[in-house]
Amino acid sequence: MSEESRIQIIPLGGMGEIGKNMMAIRYADTIIVIDAGLMFPEDELLGIDVVIPDITYLVENKDKVKAILLTHGHEDHVGALPYVLRELNTPVYGSKLTLGLVREKLKDHNLNNVKLNTVRPRDIVRIGEFEIEFIRVSHSIPDAMAIAVHTPIGIILHTGDIKLDQTPVDGQIVDFRKFAELGEKGVLLMASDSTNADRPGFTASEKIVGKTFDELFGKCEGRIIVTTFASNVHRIQQVVTTAEKYKRKVAIVGRSMINNVRISVELGYMHIEDNTLIEMEDINKYPHNEIVIVTTGSQGEPMSALTRMATADHRWIGIEPGDTVIISATPIPGNEKLVSKTVDLLFKQGAEVIYERDMGVHVSGHAAQEELKILINLIRPRYFLPVHGEYRHLKKHAKIAESLGIPRSRIFVPDNGQVIEISRKKALITNKVTAGNVLVDGLGVGDVGNIVLRDRKQLSQDGIMIVVVTMDKNLGRVIAGPDIVSRGFVYVRESEELIEDAKTKVKEALDICEKRNITEWAAIKSQVRDRLSKHLYDKTGRRPMILPIIMEV
Repeated sequence: MSEESRIQIIPLGGMGEIGKNMMAIRYADTIIVIDAGLMFPEDELLGIDVVIPDITYLVENKDKVKAILLTHGHEDHVGALPYVLRELNTPVYGSKLTLGLVREKLKDHNLNNVKLNTVRPRDIVRIGEFEIEFIRVSHSIPDAMAIAVHTPIGIILHTGDIKLDQTPVDGQIVDFRKFAELGEKGVLLMASDSTNADRPGFTASEKIVGKTFDELFGKCEGRIIVTTFASNVHRIQQVVTTAEKYKRKVAIVGRSMINNVRISVELGYMHIEDNTLIEMEDINKYPHNEIVIVTTGSQGEPMSALTRMATADHRWIGIEPGDTVIISATPIPGNEKLVSKTVDLLFKQGAEVIYERDMGVHVSGHAAQEELKILINLIRPRYFLPVHGEYRHLKKHAKIAESLGIPRSRIFVPDNGQVIEISRKKALITNKVTAGNVLVDGLGVGDVGNIVLRDRKQLSQDGIMIVVVTMDKNLGRVIAGPDIVSRGFVYVRESEELIEDAKTKVKEALDICEKRNITEWAAIKSQVRDRLSKHLYDKTGRRPMILPIIMEV
C-alpha cells in the first residue's frame, strides 16, 4: 500500500486492560489522537500513583500530531493529558464539561497555554486530512461523545464509552439518527466499547439509581453517606435532588469531588438549590436526619475521605451507629480487596452499608451484549475493532460481532502498539510501535522501572540490612566496623546472636579480599553481599536487601 492510500489505526492503551485509553489514527502526515487516559496501579506496583500510556511513537512524530480528541471527562480517558501535553504542543478538542474538568487538571500541572477547543454534538471540525464529527452518546457522565473520523478512504467510528440509556438523567439520549446515517454511508472501521461485553441483556438506566435513592432516603433516620466516582455528575445530581426532596443538607467531601461539583454547577450541568450545600465542618450543627454527605472513596483508596472516616482518621467526620453508607459504584478490577476492607471497617464502626449491585445503588455506564448488538447492526462496519476492556472482554465482543455476520478475518483484537493498516481493499496488522506502561510516582514520570519495583518488593517482603565498614584507602585494611543496621528484617535487640554471626561473616569476606589483594570497592561489596546473603538465608529463610557501605579514610 502506498503511504497516501492507507490509514493506520494504532491503539496505544486500553487493549487488554481497564483504563489508559488512547488511540492514534494516521493518514499520510496527519495523526490525530483519541483520548489520553490513565490507569490506577495494581497491587504489585508498590508506591506508584498512576499508570499512563507510553507515547514514544507520538513524540517521535510530534510534527504530525495535529489534535487530541476527547470522548468524555473520566480519568481513564483524560487523566494522562497533563503528562502528554508536556511532550506535545497539540490542540485539544472536547465538550464543554470535558474541557472544564481538563482545564482544572491542567491548572494543577501549571499548563496554562494549551489550546482547548469546545465542540458540541454534530459539530464538524477539519483537521489536516480528516473531517471530524462529534456524536452524542449516553454514559455515566454528561457530554460524552462518539467520534466519526471521515478519511479519504472511509469513515472510522470510535464509540467512546457508551450505553444505550433510553431515559438518561439529563434527557440527552444517544443520537441514533446520526449512527444510522453513518451506517447508510458505510463505515470502514468501528472501534467499540467492550467493557460490558461479557454481560448479557441490557444495562439498566441511570434513573433506576434515582428511584433507589428515593426509597433509601425515605426510610433512613440517621445520616446518609454516599460515595461514588467524583466525575459521575449524573449520580451526584440524583443524590442532591433526593436530599432536597427530603429536606436534607448536603456536604461535599474530598478535593476532587468538591472541584467537579463546582465546575459542573458553574457550567450548568448540575442544579443545586440555594442553601442546600453546607461546609463539612458545619455538619454537627444539624440533626443527623437532616444530613447527606457525598464523598470520594468508592474504590477504597487508602487516603480517600471515606476510608479515613472508616478508620476514624478523618478530621471532621466520624462514622457513628445509625449512619447509612451507600457505595454507589463497583470496584475497578484490582480494587476489590480495598473496597471489601473499607466495607468491613464501616460495619465495625456501626454503620449500615449498602454496596451490592443488586441493591440498585449502582448501574454501569457501559453497554451490555444486547446494546452492543444494536450498535453493530445499526452501523454494519466493514471492519470491527473491540476496544476498552480486558482481553476476555475484547474476545467476547469479537464473538458478538462475528455472530452478527462480520467475518472473523475482518475483526481485529490487537495488542497495544500493534498497527492496523487499512486500504480500500484490505486490512491487516502490519508492525508494532513502542507502547506500554509509564509509571508515575510523585513528580517522577517514567523514572521508576522494573529494577526499582523489584527492590521495593524485596524491601517490603524481607527488609534491608546495611553493613558499614571503614577502610584505609591506601592499605585496603579495615579500620573500624563492621557495624550492622537492620530495618524490616529482624528486631536487632532480640537477634543479637544473628547480628554477631553476620558481623563474623562480613569479617571473613573482608579477610578473603585482603588475602586475594582485592582492592576495588565494588568487588569487596560483592564479596560481602554474597557471603552474608547465603548466611542469612541459611539461618532465617529470608533474603533481605544487603547494602554494604565502605567509608574511606
